[in-house]
Amino acid sequence: MGKVLILANSASGLYDFRNELVLALLQENEVYVSLPDEEKAPELAREGCKVFHTEIDRRGVNPVRDLRLLADYFRLMRQVKPDVVLTYTIKPNIYGNLCCRLLRIPYLANITGLGSAFENGGLVQKIVVLLYKSALKKAQCIFFQNKTNQEIFAQYGIRGKKTRLVPGSGVNLDRHACKEYPAPSDMVFLYVGRLMREKGVEELLYAAEKLHKEYPSVVFELVGSYEEDYKARIEAYEKQNIVRHISYQKDIAPFYQRACAVLMPSYHEGMSNVVLEAAASGRPVLASQIPGCEEGFEDGVTGFGFAPRDREALLQALRRFMALSYEKRAQMGKNARAKMEREFDRRQVVQAYMDEIQKII
Repeated sequence: MGKVLILANSASGLYDFRNELVLALLQENEVYVSLPDEEKAPELAREGCKVFHTEIDRRGVNPVRDLRLLADYFRLMRQVKPDVVLTYTIKPNIYGNLCCRLLRIPYLANITGLGSAFENGGLVQKIVVLLYKSALKKAQCIFFQNKTNQEIFAQYGIRGKKTRLVPGSGVNLDRHACKEYPAPSDMVFLYVGRLMREKGVEELLYAAEKLHKEYPSVVFELVGSYEEDYKARIEAYEKQNIVRHISYQKDIAPFYQRACAVLMPSYHEGMSNVVLEAAASGRPVLASQIPGCEEGFEDGVTGFGFAPRDREALLQALRRFMALSYEKRAQMGKNARAKMEREFDRRQVVQAYMDEIQKII
């Protein structure tokens, strides 16, 4: 049996979006996972993974903490002695892969998005580019979730031995089954994600307040945990019946089912799992026209797009949707499901990873 070590920055992210890969790997390999939290760690352990806790400051740029992460990954790899390492997200990609280079361990990296540190420019971006160049230089394969990210890395000279484009994490079409579209009287717009500025929460709250004045029966459900200080504002909107806030949910499928449409006003994405899951559930998507979102919907066919960081554009997209007949909204949902079946079946993504891992082992 081979030994596969997975480095990730979220237990729930690994379990919710990549568990099919984990299960496939467990059939013929020992699987070790390094995670900073315990959210889905017990489930992974019960499946047969050997779980290690590794602290990660996901959004911080403290060099002391990052050096500690580098040292923790180095010790873990010396202990596990993996045949191949698979990494997700920026800090595991950089610090985990630097350790792989030092220890001469084959590794694969997945670029799940560029992140604010890369996109905002300045000194931090230059440092990130240099780190990426060094960390990914010997990668057996770099997986990209959208073409734009792949092209940007090429422009900056960030290369491994090969690259491969996959449709994000894909979507589990059985778990996110297409359910009957909600009744015309149920007008719930759903947002799923962390409550933070870069996810478009400012624009979302503005548009929700404006649309509520025009359509008082419309409600916006916000499912996710606070990462920035929106609590007081959202609670005030809840008292006015504009929004309903629901904390992080392990099972999001029931929320998709009762939504008339799902919103994703994010500023940047690798590939939005929310867009894919919503579409697979047969729900129209209103999303930012950015790489990582726009691949998952067709404007006017499975939903509507709008310019990122533009609250008026989001509001206009909502008004366009409200102007549709019930039948056209429901048909958009059916079209969305059909697109997922054609292009985003998760089994295709799992096979792409397995192909590359099996070549190494």
